[in-house]
Amino acid sequence: MAPVTEPFPISRIASRYLLFDVDIISHVRRNHNMCGLLVGTIPNLSQQNVFLGIPLELMPEEARVLVEQGAAYIVDDAQAHRQGFMEMSREDRLKFLQYMDQQGHEKAMESKRMTEQRTAKALSAKGLKPKEEENPPVDPELVPEPYRDVTMPQFRPNSLASVKPVEVKEESLFDSEPAATAVSAPENKIVPHFITPTTSHPPLPKPAIDHSIPLPVVPKSYSLYRYVQSKGYFTMPGLRFGCNYSIYPGDPLRFHSHFLGTGLGWDEEFDLLDVIGGGRLANRNKKAYLIGGEDPQVPKESVTSTEGMRVFSIEWVAM
Repeated sequence: MAPVTEPFPISRIASRYLLFDVDIISHVRRNHNMCGLLVGTIPNLSQQNVFLGIPLELMPEEARVLVEQGAAYIVDDAQAHRQGFMEMSREDRLKFLQYMDQQGHEKAMESKRMTEQRTAKALSAKGLKPKEEENPPVDPELVPEPYRDVTMPQFRPNSLASVKPVEVKEESLFDSEPAATAVSAPENKIVPHFITPTTSHPPLPKPAIDHSIPLPVVPKSYSLYRYVQSKGYFTMPGLRFGCNYSIYPGDPLRFHSHFLGTGLGWDEEFDLLDVIGGGRLANRNKKAYLIGGEDPQVPKESVTSTEGMRVFSIEWVAM
């Protein structure tokens, strides 16, 4: 993985916050406890929730935390591309296309080499060797005498000179057969792959920081998300459990979620039955129900401070 320099850009496209660089995606997951959702797919073969790839979509809460921590900044993707390609010279475009052709040729060579290695490995497992060429025709002179067909005459190259050609004219009621088309063997050429880069830099320069772009709009549960993220927890959308977040103690590929989190306003009124229902649902799924809010009157040392947060864990243990 290539090193990532902070702050890195987050592309804003149609009010969605996306990451296109694989290195940045890995960096965010390892260092900022953010998984996001892979939403990339093929237009003519779309999938709902399997075999998805880049880009990675971030929740507004995740994007805002990264911006407030100084780890990232928001980029208007459409405007940046429009301005960058308008200012690009023809020489730079040709140079980039040549670079992509070179990358495609290298990928094709690597793919061919891997195919040959897999073929050789599969044949060696069966005790066979790769077939190099067809067996050449056998010279009759090299065939032992007992195996020759005695009914066939023994021709020699010098005997052909003494034979006079005889012209035989035949009349046929049918049309003459068309001449056979000569088919040449396919040449062993390497067709270069077509490379589609996932990012636009290069050839475009890295977008500059634009402080006029507003911060992502976040829901009222943002304070709870910021709190659990600062404690090292991973979060995923919790819609299927009827809450705001599914909270994990580590990477979701290694752990089950421990909490179902719902963020509330400091002065917000809520029904006690909702808390009981959340606790029963969480306990049924071997989790705890987490609710919390932030006191707006408590002074903060910085925008990332979690002072003033009150969080409660609820479990349903008996009737």
